[in-house]
Amino acid sequence: MTKEYLTPAHIGYQLANLKQLTFEVTDACNLQCKYCTYGEMYNDYDKRENQNMDFAAAVKIIDYLVALWNSGQNMSSNRNVYISFYGGEPLLNMPFIKKVVEYVNNLECPHRSFTFSMTTNAILLDRYMDYLAKHNFNLLISLDGNEYNTSYRVNKSNQPVFNQICKSVDLLKEQYPDYFESKVFFNAVLHNRSSVAEIYHFFKKKYNKIPGIGELNAVGIREDKKELFNATYRNSNESLHQAENYEVIEQDMFIKSGTYQSVTAYLHQHSGFVYRNYIHLLFGSPRKAIPTGTCIPFGRRMFITVNGKIMPCERIGQQFSLGKVSEKGVELDMEAIAAKYNTYYAKIDQLCSKCYKADSCIQCIFNLPNPESDFPDCYGYTDKQNFEKYKAKQMDFLRKHPEEYYRIMEEVVVE
Repeated sequence: MTKEYLTPAHIGYQLANLKQLTFEVTDACNLQCKYCTYGEMYNDYDKRENQNMDFAAAVKIIDYLVALWNSGQNMSSNRNVYISFYGGEPLLNMPFIKKVVEYVNNLECPHRSFTFSMTTNAILLDRYMDYLAKHNFNLLISLDGNEYNTSYRVNKSNQPVFNQICKSVDLLKEQYPDYFESKVFFNAVLHNRSSVAEIYHFFKKKYNKIPGIGELNAVGIREDKKELFNATYRNSNESLHQAENYEVIEQDMFIKSGTYQSVTAYLHQHSGFVYRNYIHLLFGSPRKAIPTGTCIPFGRRMFITVNGKIMPCERIGQQFSLGKVSEKGVELDMEAIAAKYNTYYAKIDQLCSKCYKADSCIQCIFNLPNPESDFPDCYGYTDKQNFEKYKAKQMDFLRKHPEEYYRIMEEVVVE
C-alpha cells in the first residue's frame, strides 16, 4: 500500500486558500522566438492551434473557487489572490481579459482581494497600456537585453522585434511614469547571444530596473533538438561570474541572483536562526512530511490551459494535468490527485530520505527526466560530503560579506 503523504482534504484546503489563478488566454502568438518552450525544441505541450480561451470556461473555474474561498476551509482572511494572464501572447485576446477583470471585480467574495497580472512580449502594449494602467496590472515584460541579446525574438516573418518592443515600453514609461516605476517588471532569457552582465547593464541603464534572468527550460527537449539546445543554453551563475565586476552586479541583483538564493535557502533552512512559528521555536522543526520541493497541488497556483486542462502551474509539461474545465463544469477528483502525488512521492522518497538538502529542496518532480519511473533520478540529490561543501560555500560567502547576513534576514521572507 502506498504511503499517504497527501489526502484529498489537503488538496481541498489548498484550493480554498489558492494564491494565484493563471489563464492561458490564447495559444496564439505574434512572435516566433527561437527558444520558445512551445516551439521547435520542445515536445511536452499541447499542439498550438491559435485558439482563444472561452470566457464561459473562466467563469466556471472562478465560481468553483469562489465557493471555496467563501467556505469554512478558507483560513486566511483578506488574503490577496493574483488573477494572471499568460499565453501565447495574452494581448491577442484582450476581450477575454476585459471580461474576466469585470467579472472578478463584481464578485461577492468578502474574504479575498484581487490583483491582476500579465506576462507579455509588449508588441501590442501601445494599444492597451491605458487599460492596463487604469486597472493597476502587474506587468512582466519579456525582453532579453540589448538588440543582439534579443535577436532570437523574431516575428512570423523572421524579422527582429527589439525596436518595436522598446518603442512600446518607452511610450508606457513616458505616459505612465509612476505606474512604470511600481508595477512594470522585466524578464530576460539567457542564451548564447547574451550574458548576465550585458542583460543587467542594459536594463539598469535604459530603465533603471533589475530584470529577472532565466535559463532556457531544460525539460521536454526533443531528441533531435538536443544538440541545438546545448548550443543555445547558457548557465546563469557561470555567466555572471565571468563578468569583471560580478560582485557588484550580484549584490545589486540580490535575491534575483543564484548566489543569494542559495545563501538565503541555507540560512532559512539550515542555520537554526529562523523560526516559522512559535511551535517551531519551542519544539524545533520536524523533517518535512512531503519529500522533494514539489509543490502540494495548488499550494501556490492553478493554471488553466486554453484547452481547459487544470495544471498545478504553467512550468511543467501539459501531460501532467490534474483535471479539466468542460461543458460539464470543473472536473477535479481530489482522491485521484492525492493518489497520483502519493505514488510520485513514494518513488522519490527513497532518495529524499537520504538527502542532506531535503529540507531546502527546490526540485520539482515534474522537471525530472523520468518522474514516472520506479527509480527516478534527482538532479538535487546531495550526500553528506557534497552537503558539507555546500555549507562551506555559504559560510565562506557570509564571512566575506557579513553585512549581507542582516540584509537577507531582514528583507527576505520565505513562505
